[in-house]
Amino acid sequence: MQLLVQKFGGTSLQTENTRKHVLYHVKKAIDADYKVIVVVSALGKNPAPYATDSLLQLVNYPETNASDRELDLLLACGEIISAVVVANELKQAGISATAFTGAQAGIMTTENHTNAKIQHVNPKRLFRAFDTYDCIVVAGFQGETKKGDVTTIGRGGSDTTAAALAVATDAVRAEIFTDVEGIMTADPKLVTSARVLKNCTYTETCNLAYQGAKVIHPQAVEIAMRAKLPLHVRSTYKRYHGTIISSLREDKNGSKEKNKLITGIAHQADIAQVKISRKENPDYSMTAIFKAMAAAGISIDFINISPNQLAFTLPNSTLQQAKGIFKELNLQVTLAEHCAKIAAVGAGMSGIPGVASQIVSALVKHDIQILQAADSHTTIWVLVPEEKLKRAVNILHETFKLDEAIPSYF
Repeated sequence: MQLLVQKFGGTSLQTENTRKHVLYHVKKAIDADYKVIVVVSALGKNPAPYATDSLLQLVNYPETNASDRELDLLLACGEIISAVVVANELKQAGISATAFTGAQAGIMTTENHTNAKIQHVNPKRLFRAFDTYDCIVVAGFQGETKKGDVTTIGRGGSDTTAAALAVATDAVRAEIFTDVEGIMTADPKLVTSARVLKNCTYTETCNLAYQGAKVIHPQAVEIAMRAKLPLHVRSTYKRYHGTIISSLREDKNGSKEKNKLITGIAHQADIAQVKISRKENPDYSMTAIFKAMAAAGISIDFINISPNQLAFTLPNSTLQQAKGIFKELNLQVTLAEHCAKIAAVGAGMSGIPGVASQIVSALVKHDIQILQAADSHTTIWVLVPEEKLKRAVNILHETFKLDEAIPSYF
């Protein structure tokens, strides 16, 4: 028995017409002699009545009296409704199908309500069900604790569910269906010449996801990477090749492609830069600053430490709260609001000198100020004024010649 896992997001499931595309992909897999696990998100997005954010509004979130355990009971309903609806329509189409909750599918999690982690998947009930059914529709984004409490596993949890189920059942691959054509070289809303990546490594995909690309959740990629499970990111609506995520870039003949220096450009906007100089604050304590930020629930990023200065970024939405902390700590800080972080990601740059120089030269040539920079083996980051974001991403996309053609899947 060969298994295939297919995950469909809320936009693919929001109407009966969009779900016809879901039925097409499931039927195509079954006709190819696969048993299929379909992982579903909640139907649609806010203000759709069963979307996650819509359900939260029922209890006046975030000003709610519901506990996190009770919130999980509520939130899990969205995916359960979706699973039953999809299973019903599959049966109407003549496909032998049934619906499972995450718990019924064997997903065991930690007790961190609203943000649990998958600890273990017991697939025995799934395997038994395949004696009767060709397709099992599993509610994504959820599981249960050892105590039997329902949990949800955070935003992007359905991607993680799909990867975990595929690994536990030794599936051939997990297919992540979305409303875009695959993982792209840049955000097409900013770069009109952005193209779908035919192949991408696990590491590159994780880095792109963590740096702002939102096609697939990085935790799902990490689960797949540990098990060497191929992931296939595809469009629900268009019959293109999409993106294969694996250990190596391979062409259709199985030979490894020559790595480009840069695979893709990701970005995060609406952030602020904080600089704290030793000259103005001779006695500041980095430990005290980081502890205060953590205690306030403020996530800081892009940290640069030198003997004379500490620099980091934080979301603009937390800036007023952060200013209060700086005042309490008696710190004089320099702020740059409305910044954007750009990440150039590529396994091909590892060990190759001069890539950072190319990035800096290209941006400086076009009068784009670099507020901060850092690099690793496979990623180079720059911080720029947000008003220059679109121009900067386009310049880097052009500099590294990322606009190659999209291949057809059929």
